[in-house]
Amino acid sequence: MIWTFVLRLTIAALLGAIVGFDRELRAKEAGLRTHFLVALGSALFMIVSIYAFAADPRSDPGRIAAQVVTGIGFIGAGSILIHKQFVRGLTTAAGLWATAGIGLAVGGGMYAVGIAAMVLTLAGLELSTLIFKTVGIHSSLVVFSTSDEQNLRRILVHIHEQGYHLMSYEATHETVGEGTLYRVTMVVKTRSRSEDTLLFQFMQSLPGLTIERLE
Repeated sequence: MIWTFVLRLTIAALLGAIVGFDRELRAKEAGLRTHFLVALGSALFMIVSIYAFAADPRSDPGRIAAQVVTGIGFIGAGSILIHKQFVRGLTTAAGLWATAGIGLAVGGGMYAVGIAAMVLTLAGLELSTLIFKTVGIHSSLVVFSTSDEQNLRRILVHIHEQGYHLMSYEATHETVGEGTLYRVTMVVKTRSRSEDTLLFQFMQSLPGLTIERLE
């Protein structure tokens, strides 16, 4: 029996690691180690929930496992970043939730279900990106600095002329030597990633402007 439990823990951890490796390649907040541990822990909780109190007829075998669904929400919430109208980490949080489900399934001895869920999770993360990468609205967070105040007006005019949506805009300035340095944080929505690229190329062509951050 003990080796059956070890096998379940091993398979759950490997399936979680596969999903985590995909996230690691994309430099997401939760990578291989996080998904590995989430799947392993979920499988362990499921095994304990089913077998640890099996001798007690009054025990509820699903009680501990049910708390995993709630508990994983706290980990997922920690991976979500909200900056003004720009939200990141939702997919990572959902991936952790799915990985916990994979671990629970394998911990309960449902190997085929766990493997199928892992394959579908990867399909949802990767195939959907490949198929729909040019469809829909894309949000981009841009942080840049410039010593030329006219660049601020040029960028806003360009955004308006191209039909982009400026969701948020925050500008600060400070005195540097004999001039003024303007630092801007903005969130822009475009119709495709190619439009994102065109916007960035336009900004890079402006004199005295440095893009400090892109997301």
